[in-house]
Amino acid sequence: MRKLIKILLYTLMFASFAYAGWSAYEYYSNTSAAPNWNLANFPNLKSIKQEVNTSGLLRGRVEKLDSSWLTRAGTIDQTNAQRAQNNLAPLKENRSLDQAAQKKLQDMFSGQYFEHVSPQGVGPAELAKAVNYEYVAIGENLALGNYKNDKELVDAWMNSPGHRANILNVKYQEIGVAVGKGTFEGNETWLAVQEFGKPASACPSVDNALKDQIQALRDDVTAMEQQVNAAKAALSNPGDIKDKAAADAYNQKVADYNALVASYNNKVDKLKAETATYNQQVNAYNACLN
Repeated sequence: MRKLIKILLYTLMFASFAYAGWSAYEYYSNTSAAPNWNLANFPNLKSIKQEVNTSGLLRGRVEKLDSSWLTRAGTIDQTNAQRAQNNLAPLKENRSLDQAAQKKLQDMFSGQYFEHVSPQGVGPAELAKAVNYEYVAIGENLALGNYKNDKELVDAWMNSPGHRANILNVKYQEIGVAVGKGTFEGNETWLAVQEFGKPASACPSVDNALKDQIQALRDDVTAMEQQVNAAKAALSNPGDIKDKAAADAYNQKVADYNALVASYNNKVDKLKAETATYNQQVNAYNACLN
């Protein structure tokens, strides 16, 4: 009888240990969460588009003309007259673009070059940045020569396809102009600069703070993804679970893993939503360029 009782007790103990081990593994395999996104395949933030248009270089006569005289206001008026003849809205003078044009004019005389990009690599985009002009599209026309007056200058630009395209570009809303006379390559001559722009303020806004927030959240998700993978690897082999304490300890690890994945998935959902919002803003902004 005693022998029978011992056999029954050993059987119950073995069953208890076996059940404890089975329940821990069953808990993991049936209820553990999984990350709902692979960050490597996550959509990237879209980029804001900007357009920079330059034309060729317009060189006129450099022989001295006593009557040659150019003005900023007259050049703008003649430019808008050409736009009016082509049923386009007039360009509004922008002081920042005037400053950019003046910087370009002075730099060409100082550096004795006649190009859209300076020997130092400064072009229309860099000039706009230097005067804090935020733009969607920007363009530049240059002219060198002793043109009789503003009309002759603008007519010469209009007779050049590339310069004409800038003057009649439907995207532009603003203009800056600089004209000046000085010595260039040993000759006394005029230089003229037109800077055209469509300001960023004319388009739907893009939340740059949201972009920074998305990047910070993405970094956080990347770090959590490593934690999730490490925790999952630790659960992949439960080992020998021979008693209830071991089963409870393993189940706690599973619970911790599930909580970590739940937190991870919440962050990923937030990241996906904020990325979609930002990309929608960029799409609307870029559509404004066209």
